[in-house]
Formats: sequence, structure tokens, C-alpha cells
Amino acid sequence: MIGRLTGILVEKNPPQILLDVQGVAYEVDVPMSTFYNLPGTGERVILYTHLVVREDAHLLFGFGSENERRAFRQLVKISGVGARTALSVLSGLSVTELAQAVTLQESGRLTKIPGIGKKTAERLLLELKDKLGADLASGVGVNRAPAASSDILHALLALGYSDKEAVAAVKKLPEGLAVGDGIRHALKLLAKA
Repeated sequence: MIGRLTGILVEKNPPQILLDVQGVAYEVDVPMSTFYNLPGTGERVILYTHLVVREDAHLLFGFGSENERRAFRQLVKISGVGARTALSVLSGLSVTELAQAVTLQESGRLTKIPGIGKKTAERLLLELKDKLGADLASGVGVNRAPAASSDILHALLALGYSDKEAVAAVKKLPEGLAVGDGIRHALKLLAKA
């Protein structure tokens, strides 16, 4: 297995790049999130990789971060989701956005990605629920608001509310609330229901 490549970026033809590693040029498919963060040609690049071996081809996929590769690997484990579909998902959403969509069970975010229909989006959310949402949502708290909504959701679940009730209450909350205020506000909403 090829786990990481360090080399000189030779060509950029989305979604594929050509990376020269000590005289050997690798064709690597990358999600657009990684592609947009690449330096210019002739610059040094480090990519975390995932190798897919098929009967007719060996395909190498590259990622700018370990979290992107981990999300890709979780996506390709899902029945009916191939490497190209997983690459599309990561091109349409950042890992943080994907983790938030999984945590809040928002299929609408996924259906905006070309090639992802409603059934596929729902299957992704169901399969990734315990694997990706909590794992990456807590690990990549770039924005404060999503981390707060995730904490509020977990608090409501701990209080005994169902997933459906808790997610519905969190979606109705105004943005920018602190965790404590959000929990109080969500409990008031749930009491009225």
C-alpha cells in the first residue's frame, strides 16, 4: 500500500495531478478541496494516499490531510459507493461539513453534490452516523457554531430524547448560541411539542 507521497507537482488537470517522486511520476486523483489548496507546478507537495487495486487498473487517490483520507476510506466502505463517488462527496463538501451533515442528519447538503441522489444521501447518512459524525465533528472544530450545535445535540440525546426529536430541535435554534443557552432553548422547544 502506498500511504504517502512527497514530490514535485508536475501537472494539474482537475481532478488529476502528476506528482514526480524521485524521478517516478504518479498520476493521482484528488478531491477539489485538496486541488484548490495545491501550490503551483514545480513546488513540493505532500499527499496522503489511498491505492485502489482493480482487475483492470491501479488507481491512486491523494488527500491534503489525514482527515480527508479517513473520510474517503469510510465512504468507500459503504455498499454501492465507489471511489469516484467518494471523491465527488469530498469535492462537494469539506470533511467538517460532511461530519456536520452526518451529525445533524442533513441529506439536503449531500443531494446538492452532482451524482448524489436522495436515496444515496440517506444511505450515506445512515452508514456514516456512528463512524464519521462524532469522530470528525469533535476533531475539527474550525467554526464555533457547529461544535456548539453538536454539543447541544449530544446533550439532548443524553437526556433521553430520540435522534429525530433532538435533530429537529437543534435545527430550529438560532445561530451563535452558547451551548448552555442552546440546551435551554432546545428544551423549551421540545416542551412545547
